[in-house]
Amino acid sequence: MKAPARNRIIAMIPARYEASRFPGKLMKDLNGKPVILRTYDAAVNTGLFDEVYVVTDSDKIFDTVQNDGGQVIKSHKEHECGSDRIAEAVENMDVDIVLNVQGDEPFIDKNSLAKLLDVFEQDGAEEIDLASLKTPLMESEDITNPNNVKVITDHNDFALYFSRFPIPYPRDTTARVTYYKHIGIYAFRKSALMDFYKLPMLPLEAAEKIECIRYLEYGKKIKMVETSVKSIGIDTPEDLEKARKLFN
Repeated sequence: MKAPARNRIIAMIPARYEASRFPGKLMKDLNGKPVILRTYDAAVNTGLFDEVYVVTDSDKIFDTVQNDGGQVIKSHKEHECGSDRIAEAVENMDVDIVLNVQGDEPFIDKNSLAKLLDVFEQDGAEEIDLASLKTPLMESEDITNPNNVKVITDHNDFALYFSRFPIPYPRDTTARVTYYKHIGIYAFRKSALMDFYKLPMLPLEAAEKIECIRYLEYGKKIKMVETSVKSIGIDTPEDLEKARKLFN
């Protein structure tokens, strides 16, 4: 009996220069290298991917990655979100699973990514359109911080909803609820990613400005994988200072 073909897996790092909250953050120095190169190197060093690419709208980021010996693709169209940017880049690629690594998440944990990719090899994997990571939030200031996207799931760890608001709302303060932060790393089936690319944004995604809500609004199944690793996303200058200390 012929063994099933191994999934071809690539990592894509969408890199937009003009981030609204912290413009140019991907080119800020993180202990001797720009943030985007730290993220790229971390993705390559996991050894989990057949290829790793940065995909960007910026000549500055393109040149920086290319001059450092990295693989980089220039977007030809304007995009509202990272998934659209990645979809344009992979449309004509021979690939099964595409892992989206946020360009401002340089502290990639190999074990977490391995767990994320493993869901596509398990029983029942055929019902999974994409998978993503979540981690518990313990401090009230983290739970209420709108920069931390929260996620709630069903009993099989499929996402029910994402929000910048604390969900669930604690009407009963005695209920034992764990709040989870969504870590913006996704593993997509290419087919689900291309569907996303062709479908228009709907009101919930537009209101929250959380792109993965589009998948839920169109009935896609998102498997959430829990990790205890505390990632630092660089959304503000203060986050960058935390990242520099952590890097040391």
